[in-house]
Amino acid sequence: MTAISTHPRLSRRFRLQYESAQERWVLLYPEGMVQLNESAAEILKRCDGERTVAAIVEELETTFSIQGIGRQVKDLIEEGGRRGWID
Repeated sequence: MTAISTHPRLSRRFRLQYESAQERWVLLYPEGMVQLNESAAEILKRCDGERTVAAIVEELETTFSIQGIGRQVKDLIEEGGRRGWID
């Protein structure tokens, strides 16, 4: 298992942007593009190197009036680390 950063940051090799033609958020990188679902996009938008994982979870739970998503957020951040999306 990859260690999770306390303040995850989107890697400089990737750019998060909304693609209107695809009607979804994507991660762009020199070799291609990763299409994201809405949940993944909301998490990655907050990976700015300033927020802690706990702060990201709290913000998402407040914004979307949902509870208990900490594990899912951590799992996505860990997977993003394995894939090189997150430093």
